Amino acid sequence: MKILVVGGAGYIGSHMVLMLSDQGNSVVVLDDLSSGQAEAVLGANFVHGGIENTALLDRLFAEKKFDGVMHFASFIQVGESVQQPAKYYRNNVVNTINLLDAMVRHGVRNFIFSSTAAIFGQPDYTPIDEAHPKQPINPYGHSKSMVEQVLHDYDLAYGLKSVCLRYFNAAGADPEGRIGERHNPETHLIPLLLQTAAGRREYAQVFGRDYDTPDGTCIRDYIHIVDLCAAHSLALADLARGSESAAYNLGNGNGFSVRQVIDAVREVTNKPIPVVDAPRRAGDPARLVADSTLARSKLGWSPVYADLHKIVAHAWHWEKKHTGL
Repeated sequence: MKILVVGGAGYIGSHMVLMLSDQGNSVVVLDDLSSGQAEAVLGANFVHGGIENTALLDRLFAEKKFDGVMHFASFIQVGESVQQPAKYYRNNVVNTINLLDAMVRHGVRNFIFSSTAAIFGQPDYTPIDEAHPKQPINPYGHSKSMVEQVLHDYDLAYGLKSVCLRYFNAAGADPEGRIGERHNPETHLIPLLLQTAAGRREYAQVFGRDYDTPDGTCIRDYIHIVDLCAAHSLALADLARGSESAAYNLGNGNGFSVRQVIDAVREVTNKPIPVVDAPRRAGDPARLVADSTLARSKLGWSPVYADLHKIVAHAWHWEKKHTGL
């Protein structure tokens, strides 16, 4: 297929592009490089630009005749969204509507949306299934939930079919070490721990040890980036076969505490990993674990790299290669 990947120079987008290219698809990446890296785009045609540029979108859609679009170009930092809500609503909502309108104008009907577990807010229960109420507690979560509503309405009005994939905690790296996670600033636990192991940080922080969990630290559901991308590929193929719009929660269904992740990183890297206790962060729930039963049954999706040590090992391989260790 001919596929446009918006935000394809970022962490998840670049791994998606690599998988699509390995599968033999023709891929075009559109990215403004506000957070991505052009060198992470492998096996695709790269176009520098953003989805706020409607003229650029029209030119791309007219020239390439895409079969589908994947959208990874949202801003994702929860704290920043609270401080700068206008930035998040403008990019995550308004610019996404620009993209959808271009699809409607050019008759492209298959859309895969990178959504988030943040649409659920503080969970009423875990594991979280698709029936869980949407009750976001920050502008980032609200912006993603708004787009999901827009997609529902665009389906009814224009026949634009979509799959919304709600991520929990994406982690790991390409098993062959070709690309990996490179956020700036980095906010995710595993790469922060690996940067500490590599000597790029003096220590890592643990935000709260008094949660209602077995060891007192937060529990999260870590999903390998390759497994995450596999779900996207299956979802696009499902839409291409004429399936209806859908939404799926993606995770391993296994929660690991911050302390368990630290222990796994120490075991994989054979490094001490100094940690410093810090106060709880506002809005952090004790547990966030996905119920991915629906994605498994409807898409035939099954995580290959569910083992936490394997996820860490792939990320460590990338960290060593990226830093020259």
